[in-house]
Amino acid sequence: MSDGGPARGGAVAGEGLSGRRGEAGRAAEAAPAPAYRIEDLAHLSGATVRTIRAYQDRGLLPRPERHGRANLYADAHLHRLRQIADLLDRGYTLASIKELLEAWDAGRGLGGVLGLVAEVDGPWTDEEAVRISRAELEERFGGTPDDAAVAEAVELGVLEPVPGDEDSFVVPSPQELAVAVELHSAGVPLSAISGHLRELRGQVEHIAARFLEFTTEHVFARYLDGAHRPTDAEAAEAASLVRRLRPLAQHTVDAELARAMRRLAVRHLRQHLGADETPELQNRTRSVPVPEETMQAVERLVGARQSAEFVALAAEREVQARALDRLAANHSSSGDLDEAP
Repeated sequence: MSDGGPARGGAVAGEGLSGRRGEAGRAAEAAPAPAYRIEDLAHLSGATVRTIRAYQDRGLLPRPERHGRANLYADAHLHRLRQIADLLDRGYTLASIKELLEAWDAGRGLGGVLGLVAEVDGPWTDEEAVRISRAELEERFGGTPDDAAVAEAVELGVLEPVPGDEDSFVVPSPQELAVAVELHSAGVPLSAISGHLRELRGQVEHIAARFLEFTTEHVFARYLDGAHRPTDAEAAEAASLVRRLRPLAQHTVDAELARAMRRLAVRHLRQHLGADETPELQNRTRSVPVPEETMQAVERLVGARQSAEFVALAAEREVQARALDRLAANHSSSGDLDEAP
């Protein structure tokens, strides 16, 4: 048995040319499977010797076969180590991996479970990552090098370093980088953009956590019943549900953000447009005649005590709607002029 390679036994070399082709074929079929020492297994799998022994102690890896004084491992051990490494990369704990592998050893298979893992672990956006050089990055942000800003972008995950190339980065979300470029060109400092992203990310992660809690309770609870592990068919069905429900979170957030932006942006604009008014004028109220039948209908709807507030809010909403309609009409008119020959 040589260092750095599999140990093979029982085959004698040097007879290939003298033997007939059929005998050579039978000899090849009878060749023993590869056998590895623990050092060889560590080299081929990328794991350390200490890790391999720890996996054996935890029951994740079968014990080697004893041949004389040597403990020898087979291709099955190498395949199992690669399975464990793949599941660790997907975020599984060793305890969870042990359960999955026990299911595999029991003959249930990992196809459905790993299909579900792949669906959850896959991309949740249609964006494709792009590569950008440091020079291109500096050009897009005004041409002035800013190593501190680049380091912060890397920390936030907006940029990812390319191993072995300190002048190149991977951009996981080109849209997010484009937003930063646009804000910076509008005069927003890079430090303010980074701070805003940190704050926004925390809020969005809270929304994502709530959405996961909601779908777990109402959709996926039947697959997560602790009384039994999901079968391959159930795991495949859950993977299909993930694929169908994945866009819903984005659509819901988009719709609610648009609604909130419309409501708050108009209110914000009105506050700034009225900034020149004195406090007395801003807080002044007026009595406006409202038809008796209208007031009676409002009181039936919200009660007499809240009728005045309801009328005021309804009037405010109407003003906002008309202001937005005017803005849209002005934009449409300017677009028509731009397209005129």
